[in-house]
Amino acid sequence: MALRAIRTACTLAFVAGIGGMIAASIAGNNVGLVTTIGLVTAVAAIVLVAASTVGAARRLDAFEDARAERVEALVAGLVARGAEEPVVRRLVREAVELGRGAARNG
Repeated sequence: MALRAIRTACTLAFVAGIGGMIAASIAGNNVGLVTTIGLVTAVAAIVLVAASTVGAARRLDAFEDARAERVEALVAGLVARGAEEPVVRRLVREAVELGRGAARNG
């Protein structure tokens, strides 16, 4: 949610900055004002690129594979101690869904 707000604010600042540079240069040819608006627009563009890059970061598959192996070893250990495998697998599925829900809400 915060990432979306940052992207929206930067996009609006970027678009408004372009219009502001054009309007300021036509209205009075005030170099200081045009430069200031241009710098603000450039910063908005840099923040937009940075936020998009950070928001798109995903975990490497190797980390996911290692976690899957650990979960499978834990399941096998519980089954070896007498737990029913379908019940343990259902518990894992529910835990995954709980984590996904927390990630969507967080």
